[in-house]
Amino acid sequence: MALEITDANFKETVLDSDKPVLVDFWATWCGPCRMVGPIVDELANDYDGKAVVGKVNVDDNSAVPSEYGIRNIPALLIFKNGEIVDKVIGAVPKSVLAEKLDAQL
Repeated sequence: MALEITDANFKETVLDSDKPVLVDFWATWCGPCRMVGPIVDELANDYDGKAVVGKVNVDDNSAVPSEYGIRNIPALLIFKNGEIVDKVIGAVPKSVLAEKLDAQL
């Protein structure tokens, strides 16, 4: 299961991580987000111990999405050493996200 990432724990969970981090910016009302959500949860299990996988609910947390200019969801950002190294906007197959995460391991 993907971690719940919030405005409060973003720095500690994402920016300070020593592993690559996949962050899914989503909302409950977003259809494509609901399609990607289970994939993100699967990736969290697949990459357990190798990468951090989490979700930011943009309705409950506005500071981080605003800081990163999130205008469209789902937005999936990959961070490494506190920096964005890759991103995907919109629903994509699991293989696309896995390939992008693998590139950062």
